[in-house]
Formats: sequence, structure tokens, C-alpha cells
Amino acid sequence: MRPATLLRLALAGTRTDIARVVLTALSALLATVAGLTALTVLAIPTPAATDENQNRWSEQYHNALLAQPGLRGGTAIALLMLMIPVLALAGQCARLGAPARDRRLAALRLAGATPGQVTRLVVLETGVAALLGTLVGLGVYLVGRDLLHRPDAQGQLALPTDVLPSTGALAGVVLGLPVVAALAAALMLRTVTTSPLGVSRKAARERGPGPWAGLLIGFGVASFALIRPAVNSVDDTGGLAWLVPLLFAAGAFAAMIGVVIGTGWISYHCGRLLRRHARRAPALLAAGRLMADPWAGSRTFAALLAALIFGAGAAALRAQFAAQDQLDREQNLLAGVDERPDSFYLDTMDLVDAAVAVAILIAAGGLIVALVEGIVARRRAYAALVATGVPRATLSRSVAWQALAPAVPAILLALAVGTLLGRGLFPGAVRGESSTEICTGTDALCADPATRGQYIQFVRLPEVRRVPAVPLEHLAWLGAGALAAVLLTIGVGLLFLRASTALDELRTT
Repeated sequence: MRPATLLRLALAGTRTDIARVVLTALSALLATVAGLTALTVLAIPTPAATDENQNRWSEQYHNALLAQPGLRGGTAIALLMLMIPVLALAGQCARLGAPARDRRLAALRLAGATPGQVTRLVVLETGVAALLGTLVGLGVYLVGRDLLHRPDAQGQLALPTDVLPSTGALAGVVLGLPVVAALAAALMLRTVTTSPLGVSRKAARERGPGPWAGLLIGFGVASFALIRPAVNSVDDTGGLAWLVPLLFAAGAFAAMIGVVIGTGWISYHCGRLLRRHARRAPALLAAGRLMADPWAGSRTFAALLAALIFGAGAAALRAQFAAQDQLDREQNLLAGVDERPDSFYLDTMDLVDAAVAVAILIAAGGLIVALVEGIVARRRAYAALVATGVPRATLSRSVAWQALAPAVPAILLALAVGTLLGRGLFPGAVRGESSTEICTGTDALCADPATRGQYIQFVRLPEVRRVPAVPLEHLAWLGAGALAAVLLTIGVGLLFLRASTALDELRTT
């Protein structure tokens, strides 16, 4: 098959196929913008140390997150974290309209195409859509860079619009994301067999998922708890510098995968509980569906759970900064110094909360796509139930049960794991042992150098440690936002349920 023919067939299809291509391109666009922004932050040059700038700050920026070299890495990581829900959204979009695509692939097999050719069609469709999105994303990044380049009266910038990542980094993002998307599509098709009679997949396991996700979560929490001792070891010997980023990356990845996989276990056992204790048809229908495909919850809620883990960890970090701020203020008062500590880190957490809110909104888009795709994929089964006399209201409540039953415990699990990761990384606020001098005389005596020395006293302050409070308020807001996203998803999905339960769907092939 010639490449031009392969490309034309890859871009052919119905309106659902066009919607899948557009949504995949949109996801690639968002991921490209986030990735290029993170690379731009890392590309900021660090000036040489001078007498006026011994800290090597990039003074062309008035934002300390960009000016201080030590804070740019964390800023870039926060931007890269936004790519996780975007990539999960891309994965959900790739499943949109799967039954219709399967019928189209079966027709191509009937026309003489080989199994390898139809697999390459799907891979090429995903890769071309992602490439289109990354190219548009590169254009949006370059245009936005020019539009946002607005120095203030002092010549300082709010954003790093004066630097560009290297050409290799730009090419790596623009060309690398489509390659990753194509490889992911090929990986998802590894269990798919396309024949002239249709598309078949390997049967799912009959037994429920095991509780192995708990081991991954425990490993992630333990890794974060070992980061601070590893940092102290690096300070003493300097030979374990590689261990800190390894523990951070491995722990975060293991905890995130553990929560996502654990959602499958939660879905299966929620289905068992509903089947054992439910007495009405909606809950029983949902129970059967949860037990038949427990991994649907993991696929559906993956992006939302990743955003919640990040948000809960940020809430624990905010609690740490608040405890440290309060402790420093109290110690300053004991020393007779009425000085308010710097609230830079607390103010920075507002930006992190904004990033978490954006991630939850993106994850909500993925939830909507996943739920609508599931309803459309099972429209013949729903139409058959309606034809046998099952009310549409019963099906609506069944869809709600199927989404909410695993969502609530999965949200609580993600919030708990994120909080434990943050607490493991920052176990408490510490104010080290210090001493300060105070003047016990009047203002006039203290201001006079001749008499000041007679009234000077040295106050020794012991080391103080304080455990931060659990950020229940922030966790509650995160949980409420996630639950609202799930409820919104259910509401949008039910709009498609009525059209998908029309009796004409029984005549589709």
C-alpha cells in the first residue's frame, strides 16, 4: 500500500472519526504548550556571580520563581505536571468512536488489507493528529511569546519571553509527542485482532484485580520519606547526589500508578458490594458492569486522580509553609523582634493551586469524553434493554451509580496518598537553635552608642519543631471540585444516553 493511500485512508471516516482527530490534536496542542513553557523556564541563563549579584539572580525578571536559579526546576516540574492530565485526555480521545472504527477496519480487511496495514492505519491516524496538534501548539507558543513580551518601566519581564529553548529541544517536543502517541496507539492495539468478520480482543480476566496497588503506594510514600535523609547524606558526603531525584521520580510514579491501578480494585469490590446488598435494578446493572470491566474506572479517572495527588501534595506543602511562617513569627516575638517572616513561599502556592485547578478542568474534559465514549460504544446493549421494557430513567441511574460508586473512594484515596507524599517530604517545621541580642533600655538609651552596650542582653533560643496541621480545608475543596467534575460528567453523559437508546440503534451493524 502506497504511503499516500495509507495517509488518505487514515484520515477518512465519519464525523466521530473527525471529532477524535480534532480532540487528539487539541490534546497534543495543550501538551506542546506546557512542555515548551517548561523548557523555556529551564533555558533561562544563569549570570556569573558579581559583587552586586552574588546570588546569580536573573534580574531581568521581577518574579522570583524565574529570577532565582534554585526555584526554576520546581517551576518547570509544576508545568510538566500539567502534561499528565493532558496526555490522559489524549488517551481517552483515542478511544472515541472505537466501534465505528472497528467496523471500518473490518471493511478494509474484507477489501484485502492485511492485519499489519490496518494497524498502521490506526497508528498513522493518531500520529498525524498529534503532529498537527504539536505544530499548531508550536505556532501558539511562538505567537504568544511575541504578544506577551511586555517589559515594565524598569525593563523587567513577567514571563521569560526573551529566551527560547534550543532547536533540538523544540524539535524533540514537536516531533517526540506524535511518536509517543503513535507508539501508545500501537501498544493499545497489541491485543486486537482485525478480521474481515470484525474486530476481536482478548477476553478480560474473570477474577478481580489483586490488592497489589497497595505495594506501589507504600513504595511511593517510603521513597518520599527517604528524600530528606538522602539530602542530608548528600550534604555530608556529596556522593549520593543522584539518589534524591531518583527517589522523587520513582516515588511519585509508583504512587500515581498505584492509585490508578487501585481504582480497578475499588471498582471491582464496589461492584461486589452493590451486587450483594442492592435491591433495585439501577444499582444491580451498575454492579454487573463494574465487575465485568473494573479497569474502566482506572482508565476514566486516571487524569483526575493524578491531578488530585498533585493537589493534595501541594496542600500539604502549603501547610508546611504556614507552620514554618507561624513558628518563625513566634520565635521572633520571643527574641523581641517584631518582624514578619517572608511570605514568598505561601504566595507562590497560590500559583500552584491555580495549576491544580487547570489540571482538574482538563481532567474533567477527559472524564466527559470517556463517559460519552462508553455510552456510545454500548448503545446497542442499552437500546436492547429499552426494547425489553427497561425505563430510560433506570439506565440513567445505573450510569450514575457506575460512575459515582468507584469515584468517591478513589478520590479519597488520591487525596490521602498526596497528603502522605507531601508529609513524607516535609515532616515538620523546624527553627534551629539561635541567639539574638536585645536592648532592654529605653529607645533613647538604646539609640545612643555610649549607653547602648550597658543594656544589651543575648537571648538564646532553643531548637523548636512543629508538626503541620492536616490541611482539611484545602483537601475538602479539592474533593468537592473533583466530585463536582464527576457529577458534571454524568450530567453531560446522560444527554447522550437518550439518543443512544433509540430503538433504531438495534439496526446498526
